[in-house]
Amino acid sequence: MDWFEILWTTSFWVAAVRIATPLIFGTLGELVCERAGVLNLGIEGIMTLGAMTGWMSVYMGADLWTGVILAAMVGSLLGALHSMLTVSLGLSQHVTGIGITLLASSLSYYIYRLVLPEVTSPPRIEAFTNYPIPLLSEIPWIGEALFNQSPLTYLAFILVIVVGLVLYRTPLGLAVRTTGENPSAVEAQGMNVIGIRTGAVMFGSALMAIAGAFLTMSAFNAFFFNMVNGRGWICIALVVFASWHPGKALFGALLFAAFDAYQMRLQQVIGSAIPYQVFLMLPYLLSIVALILISRRVAIPQALMIPYRKGERGNLTFLIKKQ
Repeated sequence: MDWFEILWTTSFWVAAVRIATPLIFGTLGELVCERAGVLNLGIEGIMTLGAMTGWMSVYMGADLWTGVILAAMVGSLLGALHSMLTVSLGLSQHVTGIGITLLASSLSYYIYRLVLPEVTSPPRIEAFTNYPIPLLSEIPWIGEALFNQSPLTYLAFILVIVVGLVLYRTPLGLAVRTTGENPSAVEAQGMNVIGIRTGAVMFGSALMAIAGAFLTMSAFNAFFFNMVNGRGWICIALVVFASWHPGKALFGALLFAAFDAYQMRLQQVIGSAIPYQVFLMLPYLLSIVALILISRRVAIPQALMIPYRKGERGNLTFLIKKQ
């Protein structure tokens, strides 16, 4: 098999969809936060704690979907903390986000060692298995890739549609998008800007935690340190790549996942002629190139990272100066 034939194998696209699943959850979560005007750099830590929570709850006796729900609840609690500091108190979203990442990651490792102090290798759990959709999974090539996946993968694709419909076809979505563009207009309509932003951050953080839970409950069936491995930062880049649109976020996640799946198979084809670090770098390098090409045309939410305080005239003045 040569480098070009890899692209036409079913196993390649099956792996690409599987790798894309946590990216879809994380990117959607970050997208909702930023659409409301809040940058959430805590995504890496939230994914880590979500991964540990989902895995630990199943290991302690809960069923798989309960583990997913508990992970989402923990993520929403971290989102509430992030929104309290950045939305209610107006603290720096950059500094707070990094603090959330450090807090959640350290808490994950602490709880792991507290519960399993003598364990040298991570215990395994019975993770989600692939669920083939009748008839659709039998379609040649595409059926195996799209319709014979984990239930969480199907949930990720459904959420792309749901988030897109809510953001662009409902009054709630309009309120969220307007809050990220001109919160003064939202306040003028009698709506609570703080409440909308807090709700968006909590919901987005719940999706980030589910992204982490997928890693331990579907992809690896165990929790180990550094398993998120920078996926949170990739999700932040994918939001920019997608121009804050759920459909484009899905495409960006699949594109990056395809690069990642391709480099793993390309290593086997080329062998040791090229250092393996070059292959590991390839998907990130291509992502940077794509961001450079796309970022020239993106329209950033105008109120992104701008603290809002009810009734202050400076909010609108700052927006006008920014434009």
